[in-house]
Amino acid sequence: MNVKIEESWKKILQSEFKKDYFIKLTEFVKNEYKINQCFPQGKDIFAAFDFCPFNDVKVVIIGQDPYHGISQANGLCFSVNDGTPHPPSLNNIFRELLSDINKPVPISGDLSFWAKQGVLLLNATLTVRAHEAGSHQNQGWEQFTDAVIQQISDQKEQIVFLLWGGFAKRKGNRIDKLKHHILTSGHPSPLSANRGYWFGNKHFSQTNEYLKNIGKSVIEW
Repeated sequence: MNVKIEESWKKILQSEFKKDYFIKLTEFVKNEYKINQCFPQGKDIFAAFDFCPFNDVKVVIIGQDPYHGISQANGLCFSVNDGTPHPPSLNNIFRELLSDINKPVPISGDLSFWAKQGVLLLNATLTVRAHEAGSHQNQGWEQFTDAVIQQISDQKEQIVFLLWGGFAKRKGNRIDKLKHHILTSGHPSPLSANRGYWFGNKHFSQTNEYLKNIGKSVIEW
């Protein structure tokens, strides 16, 4: 199984690529991209890993599905391509950044500059059919991303995990809480944020405070 993914991740995950579920998943994804419009583009399916090599990971943010609208998904959770209007969740992330660290809301919603600094922007499911949220769930992606989180937890120390919403918190069951720093809050989606479960979590300043305290460079959010 020749998966086009950044080399350090390829070594870490090579046993996963040989498992039956991943071989079936690969066939499913290939067929879906052949007969349906799917996102992100094929070259961007593993963008989260390509932008953030294993040794560089300092922070992990866990999303759920890629965006399923035209020109939105770029392989990084919560991120959109340049020139694409900010989806509601991303708007609320930027609002919290403004409140927390006084960072002005950027024009671009592309978060690849976070990834290049060591923020793994990982969706639990890496592909989706256009306009059909959740359409590629329960096909194997969740098992794969569980394995990714497990490898990070087992092989690294003092990683900051930002778990936003119930789905991400459940994925957090694989994280060794004694080795890593876990911050939880509600999801940035309007439904959760407007109920008071997102705004004011100060996760961005808390992340940088922790990184600074352990001698790592902070993230330029």
